[in-house]
Amino acid sequence: MSHHFSRFLAGRPGHVLQIVATPTTASPTTDSKVFLSLVRTSLSALMFGAALSLTACGGGSGSSSAVAAPGADAGMSAAASLGEKIFKDVSLSASGKQSCATCHNPDNAHAQSNDLSVQLGGPNLDVPGFRAVPSLRYLNLTPTFFFAADGTPTGGFNRDGRALNLAAQSERPFLAPHEMANASRGDVVAKLQRAAYVAEFKKAFGSTIFDNPDVAFDRIQFSLQAYQKEDADFHPYDSKYDQFLAGRVKLDDAELRGLALFNNPAKGNCAACHISNKTTDGASPLFTDFTYDNIGVPRNYAIPATADATYFDLGLCGPDRSDLSGRTDLCGAFKVPTLRNVATRKVFFHNGRFKNLRDALGFYVRRDTNPEEWYPTAADGSVLKFDDLPAAYTGNVNVTEVPYNRKRGMAAALTPAEIEDVIKFLGTLNDGYKP
Repeated sequence: MSHHFSRFLAGRPGHVLQIVATPTTASPTTDSKVFLSLVRTSLSALMFGAALSLTACGGGSGSSSAVAAPGADAGMSAAASLGEKIFKDVSLSASGKQSCATCHNPDNAHAQSNDLSVQLGGPNLDVPGFRAVPSLRYLNLTPTFFFAADGTPTGGFNRDGRALNLAAQSERPFLAPHEMANASRGDVVAKLQRAAYVAEFKKAFGSTIFDNPDVAFDRIQFSLQAYQKEDADFHPYDSKYDQFLAGRVKLDDAELRGLALFNNPAKGNCAACHISNKTTDGASPLFTDFTYDNIGVPRNYAIPATADATYFDLGLCGPDRSDLSGRTDLCGAFKVPTLRNVATRKVFFHNGRFKNLRDALGFYVRRDTNPEEWYPTAADGSVLKFDDLPAAYTGNVNVTEVPYNRKRGMAAALTPAEIEDVIKFLGTLNDGYKP
């Protein structure tokens, strides 16, 4: 919930003091006035990062001049309409039974529908993955990965930020042995040439599009990106909380208490990274500041890879991301996700260690006060904290910010009753609320 790389008032993008939001606030608080210039600076950084992401749209060569024409679905371009078909097409996998929508179910906020820690893929759907499936919602404003002025890693796609944009993010699922398991880009393109919508693909991108498989694959990626950017189902902003901020509905007492605890820097401190108030231009909050944190999530032995005692998923510094392998100070850090629709999730954290929101919040606030609840115990009775990191990197774990600044035996930052209130508030972030 809070962040390790820079302190609460350090000025990273979007990282500002939070107040309890109400739809009828008469005037800003003294604290919010103090940080007004910080807000403006932060928004500028976010807008710059988002602009970088937008300039990267398309992901490569090949003309896209035809994609501005209206698609089959009202309001979407031809490319986006194709992207929807590609997203849901199981024939593009080695098994013939798996599509993007299999793991990113539109009916479950574009996240997984089961409670497996990692999903199964491959030609026979029996190859386990390595990370829990993230939701694809509210990614359209994510900036390209960069280091902020204070050194804070920010933005990027995937849990380790290695993909530059939504188009680039789509390549790995097609080719990874534990996902759709195609042998090559050309293998994916060959499958698409047998799809029912191949004529539509040629109409959008030209009759010679398949002459170069790399260009054709590029257009597949472009179409998936267009679909995620243009289809409002990926970013509807229609939760109860959105309607509360717009003054159309009220939160009940428990939800308001939960919001206050969520924002309180001495209690939940969630809003330090999961920003909950509107931007200065009135836009709804994304509930992420796009940064990274290392919170020492316990090892999940339900992931088959962990049978190898030397296997560790270190996020920013590998093994999937290789360009930051020398930045050992970043080992164990993963992207701060949006909390929109978090109450609909079946598993939590990058390794799917927790299966319900109550346990996930309990870990946040009792990780250090009651570590025996989460980590294994040695023969001498000592608790082996941060057991999903090599010993050399346990010093990277956030132990300074609320609620991680507690010691064993101290009171947790939130009581069980307060956790229930925060859960009630988080439920207001689910899309599709109808009064």
